[in-house]
Amino acid sequence: MDKLHEECGVFGIFDMTRDDVAQTAYYGLVSLQHRGQESCGIAVNKDRDIYHYKDLGLVNDVFNNKILDSLQGNMAVGHVRYGTTGGKGRENAQPLVLRYLKGNLAIVHNGNLRNTDELKTEYERTGAIYQTTSDTEIVAYTIARQRAQSKSIEEAIERSMSILKGAYSLIVMSPQKLIAAKDPWGFRPLCMGKLNDGYVFASESCAFDAIGAEYIRELEPGEIVIADKNGIREIKAACGREKEKLCIFEYIYFSRPDSKIGGQLVYESRKLAGRILAKEHPVEADIVFGVPDSGVASGMGYSVESGIPYEDGFVKSRYIGRTFIKPNQIDREIGVRMKLNPLKTNIEGKRVVMVDDSIVRGTTCAIIVKLLRKAGAKEVHVRISSPPFLWPCYFGTDIPSRDALIANKLSLEEIRKFIDADSLGYLSIENLNAIVPNSDRTFCNACFTGDYAI
Repeated sequence: MDKLHEECGVFGIFDMTRDDVAQTAYYGLVSLQHRGQESCGIAVNKDRDIYHYKDLGLVNDVFNNKILDSLQGNMAVGHVRYGTTGGKGRENAQPLVLRYLKGNLAIVHNGNLRNTDELKTEYERTGAIYQTTSDTEIVAYTIARQRAQSKSIEEAIERSMSILKGAYSLIVMSPQKLIAAKDPWGFRPLCMGKLNDGYVFASESCAFDAIGAEYIRELEPGEIVIADKNGIREIKAACGREKEKLCIFEYIYFSRPDSKIGGQLVYESRKLAGRILAKEHPVEADIVFGVPDSGVASGMGYSVESGIPYEDGFVKSRYIGRTFIKPNQIDREIGVRMKLNPLKTNIEGKRVVMVDDSIVRGTTCAIIVKLLRKAGAKEVHVRISSPPFLWPCYFGTDIPSRDALIANKLSLEEIRKFIDADSLGYLSIENLNAIVPNSDRTFCNACFTGDYAI
């Protein structure tokens, strides 16, 4: 399927009154499953010893009651992974657990470093031996090395922030503390909440809803938050060091629609994108629909603004996740049909507006339009709730090289012909930030503009 993948999702919990926090971590990871489906894992701290379990597969497949019951402790970190750096083998599954000079450490990481090769070479010269091909190991080594020169693990993380360049939302578990940290640019989301007598951290607020936790706030770019037996405290020395660059695609596609980022519900951003699309690219049509799942809210917004009725255009199989085996070129249409089947009764003889979140290579979009025409659509007008992809991402998203992006090879009219649409319209770059109204944040839009923060 010609879609982007969602980096990773991280979760952490600290509660000195419980020893079954692995169960909560499990439910948190299930809620974050959309962010990564290759592998998952949970590590717990019991009496300063760290126990963990991780494997390839979905959360429901990897864990069962027996495994969770064996993971007893009062703090835990969890991870769901889609690898944008390193291979897909089990050795790259997280949490990454290591023993070093100061004891045990477990770490989960969402993002990509830009100076991985430089740091890896430097550490190899002093005897480092690597067990994975993931940049998370470089993060862990950096923290461990700084810990040898620091009074505390949080000081080591603070010192590491001057060394690590790139995107990282981290949760680190030491023998006595659970520490969350976000890079000074704030590329990837990370929020904190309260659950009974404990504290929780997660990539998205939807994980808090699942476990019944109270949402407190997002971490600031460059902020470190420490949870221990004395409660919560923050280190903000790195805050404001760089200009914030939260990934705008979190609102367009990655995050779950029921998550809140920067005080804005993701669902509302997507619906607003659809409304803007209707103003920028109006068309006469009979029905509007969004491509499930991330295009649905934008489709509804287009309908509200245009006055064109919203109808379901596809039935999506709920039993084929994003891990569905990618078909070869010959069977690609079958692969799309396995996930999306046109609802002929709503489409036949109609002029339809199909709203989706993005076009990457263009192959899947072309197949979907073909399916709609086979179902009897009289006209197919494609609307995309993001600008054209022109540049790769280096901060934790698997946007491919420029020569694989259709918008770099073809003009708008040529793309329209390639996908066989009657018309094609993208959200303009000028209106991109308008999908997050009343916000003073600045966003990373480098995949659309080439304006990289680093």
